[in-house]
Amino acid sequence: PAGDKRHSTSQLAELSDGDLLETWGALKAEAVDLPEAFSVRGWYHQLYKDIFSGKKVMDVGCGLGLDGLSYAASGAEVTFVDILPSNVALISRVARLKGLENTRFLYLESLDSLNELADDYDVIYSQGSLINAPFDVTRTEVAALLRHLPVGGRWVSLAYPPARWEREGRLPFSQWGEKTDGPGTPWVEWYDLEKMMALLAPARFDTVLYREFHNSDFNWFDLVRRA
Repeated sequence: PAGDKRHSTSQLAELSDGDLLETWGALKAEAVDLPEAFSVRGWYHQLYKDIFSGKKVMDVGCGLGLDGLSYAASGAEVTFVDILPSNVALISRVARLKGLENTRFLYLESLDSLNELADDYDVIYSQGSLINAPFDVTRTEVAALLRHLPVGGRWVSLAYPPARWEREGRLPFSQWGEKTDGPGTPWVEWYDLEKMMALLAPARFDTVLYREFHNSDFNWFDLVRRA
């Protein structure tokens, strides 16, 4: 996703270097930088660019890299993790073209792939990427991710709140995904603070920031691990 549209990284990969940089920049501007994008995505880019600077951030489900590459440009050391090889390859290419050397990349072929990563990340960042599978499946993935987040590290993520699910007809999660994320989306599940804490358990977290925003279309979790 970028702005109101969705894009194929395999198709974007066919562009020349110059066209790719121009297209990626236009997508970021539409999704993040334009005034009308501030209430959706721009506000947390503005909030976290300095907070993440100098920090070690794992961007899980990085998609087009609109968030992670922005944080890397502001000084964060960002590891991009995705289950789609074309996503990882495209972001790696954009990072190279932008001269961002404080980046690394991991194709998440299985949870064992995470063993390549260190266990000292300051932030695990998930912008809507851990809501597309049933709770118990996601909890297994989250447990593997948390092995890389020590006490004092932050879990920062975006999800969809129950208010949106209720407003859109309380659909089964196997159907709600197509309404929220478009055709072919197999699953979307809502999260509130209580459910997110259950997802992260038995690890324990304190809340730095929790808010619904953009007419309760989204909610934001910024949590710090305390045990």
